[in-house]
Amino acid sequence: MKIDITLPTDLNEIPLVRYQKFIEMQQKSNDEEFIAQKMIQIFCGIELKEVLHIKMKDLNELIEHFTKIFKQRPKLIREFKIDKHKFAFIPNLENITFGEYVDIEHNLQDWKTYHKAMAVMYRPIKEQYKDKYSIVDYEPNEDMQELMKFAPLDVALSASFFLQNLGIELLNATMTYLKSELTKMTDSLNSQNENNLQSAGDGIVQSINALKEIYPSMMKSQDYDLLNVSPISRSKNKKGKLKTEKLKDK
Repeated sequence: MKIDITLPTDLNEIPLVRYQKFIEMQQKSNDEEFIAQKMIQIFCGIELKEVLHIKMKDLNELIEHFTKIFKQRPKLIREFKIDKHKFAFIPNLENITFGEYVDIEHNLQDWKTYHKAMAVMYRPIKEQYKDKYSIVDYEPNEDMQELMKFAPLDVALSASFFLQNLGIELLNATMTYLKSELTKMTDSLNSQNENNLQSAGDGIVQSINALKEIYPSMMKSQDYDLLNVSPISRSKNKKGKLKTEKLKDK
């Protein structure tokens, strides 16, 4: 039986919504053979019954092909297009509004809502000169959120990796600062009340220890398999698997 498939050769050929569907399906099944079949079905855009007619040799090659694709770790992509619509990443994260921050942080916790976070992080370009640009003000928009389901997957993943790395950098800076402050306090033992200083010092030590526990888990998240990962490696169910919900592909 001859089967015509469209085989994506790069992450930018896969829309975000297909990745969301795959992650949702994968978290509901422990059957590796079924997951492999669904991977071919979803990313190649064919019927599941057609996957059953693929030769085992070809199926293994397809699985290997997708495994290689999902080993990519794209750097932040600041601009991209969906049809004729051009979007750009927030120019300066330090200047985001409280509303933007809340919606980004909330919707980044699970791939099922990642398209909503994308609608905050990437918005239509208002003005542009060379590599400088401004984007439209943020207003929650369901139509824009739905459109972001069809953003190229490399764009979506690049933003996820960027924010993870940014979080690790901020955590490193915080640990360095706390250690510096603790050293200063220790050096001033002779000029301050020792009991009060000891209490404050214990608090800083506890903060540093807490950060040390968080840091390795954040570093480990960078090595997660993209065929089984949450946007920011947070939400997990009782079995340790990431929560997902069903999304409809258009």
